[in-house]
Amino acid sequence: MRQPNLSYVALFAAVVEAGGFRVAAHRRGLSASSVSDSIRRLEAELGVRLLNRTTRSVTPTEAGARLLERLRPALDEIDAAFNDLDDSTQRPVGTLRLSVPVPTARFVLPRLIPAFLERYPGVSVEVAMDNAHIDIVAAGYDAGVRYEESLAKDMIAVPIGPRRQRFVAAASPGYLQTHGTPAHPSDLLGHRLIGHRFETGKLGVWEFERAGTTTRVPPQGPLLSSSHDLEVGAALAGVGIIYTFEEHLRPALDRGELLPVLEDWWQAFEGPYLYYNDRRHMPSPLRAFVDFLKETAAT
Repeated sequence: MRQPNLSYVALFAAVVEAGGFRVAAHRRGLSASSVSDSIRRLEAELGVRLLNRTTRSVTPTEAGARLLERLRPALDEIDAAFNDLDDSTQRPVGTLRLSVPVPTARFVLPRLIPAFLERYPGVSVEVAMDNAHIDIVAAGYDAGVRYEESLAKDMIAVPIGPRRQRFVAAASPGYLQTHGTPAHPSDLLGHRLIGHRFETGKLGVWEFERAGTTTRVPPQGPLLSSSHDLEVGAALAGVGIIYTFEEHLRPALDRGELLPVLEDWWQAFEGPYLYYNDRRHMPSPLRAFVDFLKETAAT
């Protein structure tokens, strides 16, 4: 059998890992049609169909899965050789693609990314804001950000940003003067609450904690939104009580435009984590970012 084009072989492995031509093409900086054509040429050279293609999915055939199992160690070694080359020159190159929640993009990354890019001029960063729990591998991202309770067991996690965060409740002085200040979370049932709905459609239920007691309150009120900016603006305008990440409200609290409510009951929780697939060899931009986060946390 004639030796196949190794670039076609690498593209075949990339398509299987990504679960489709579009994501694999995006990672390689190619068009989906060119990747598909390369796989067809590889199949023609080998005389074997390697992929099952449908309108919804791309999966390896039995022969394709066997081939990839045999090839994977060699492909990993090739990747390792190029990563080692990056390491030897101390100049990682390429694009780091991140999927992060809105609070991380707004309040955490601005303190990290400029210094990271200054240190590694050969690296570029693409950041997509997405609060949904997507499959970062299938979507073509190198890493994502989630909180511990949402991390998959097969992912590696590295702390990023503040290690303790809080949800805080607040309202405008005018609202509290008109409607009174709740003394217990159960009092919120008689108040106008500003609710948040996640991209998944799930309503964010408010949770308050004190002395081991947790009280849950489904927010009922005149406004339900998936926009934190709209919710904060409504609270400033006196529409009702808001309960959200402290970072969203801290400037208004410090200026006195919002006043704290039920402060003894605010819920504290562990900060977010950068997570990525448990791969034997990491792309050099991701490896550099992970090392940067660890160094930043230690200082």
